[in-house]
Amino acid sequence: MAGWIYYLDLAGVVVFALSGVVLACRSSMDPFGMLVLAAATGIGGGTLRDLLLGVRPVFWINEPSYLWVILATVSLSLVGFRHIHRLSRGLLPVLDAFGLALFTVIGAHKALLLGHPNIVAVLMGLLTGVAGGMVRDILARRVPMVLRQEIYATASIAGGCTYAFLMLWASHPLAITLAITVTLTIRLSAIHWHLALPVFAWVTIPVAPRKQDRACEELRPDTTAQPRRQKARVRIIAPGKRTKHR
Repeated sequence: MAGWIYYLDLAGVVVFALSGVVLACRSSMDPFGMLVLAAATGIGGGTLRDLLLGVRPVFWINEPSYLWVILATVSLSLVGFRHIHRLSRGLLPVLDAFGLALFTVIGAHKALLLGHPNIVAVLMGLLTGVAGGMVRDILARRVPMVLRQEIYATASIAGGCTYAFLMLWASHPLAITLAITVTLTIRLSAIHWHLALPVFAWVTIPVAPRKQDRACEELRPDTTAQPRRQKARVRIIAPGKRTKHR
């Protein structure tokens, strides 16, 4: 791996590990819990990627510096514990977007380097970018962010497709730069303008009785008649809107 890609990978590990520390603090975990969540977020996606690609041993066994970076991140977070909540509100989502972009490109790059087709490269980029966060959220007993309305995995897929396509004819540095730019643009736009994907959900819509039905009900002597059954339909709920029952 080229030297500058290696350092970009380490930078992404620091950012993701820091997000694991923040979630551990919100979940009232002890220092060991912080270390576990930081490691799961920082190297979880890359570990799963290497296992699926058949790379033995996984990257952090050959390069223990990843483990030292995670340990240093957690140690510094313990020292500056009182300042972590400031990062979580403003700076951390932006840094997380940079980590997502870096990990997406690195995952796709490794798959192409091993001779796999473009679609596999896009999938490995997605896995490297989001799998660690999924493991982190599951350990903290939360629904993973990638499975909710957040435009997160979509940005990773777009960046991975950009990288795989540009590698067919463009130079390697240009492909990496444009892929990172695409991922960052989509993710940061979603953060700034609160963009989200639509949600599919079952919505029960009560149906008003027709005039003939109301007339028949007035003629019935039994006032304990069962109400009409409500129809359940599938609707797409736009982000930020609530369904009104009529």
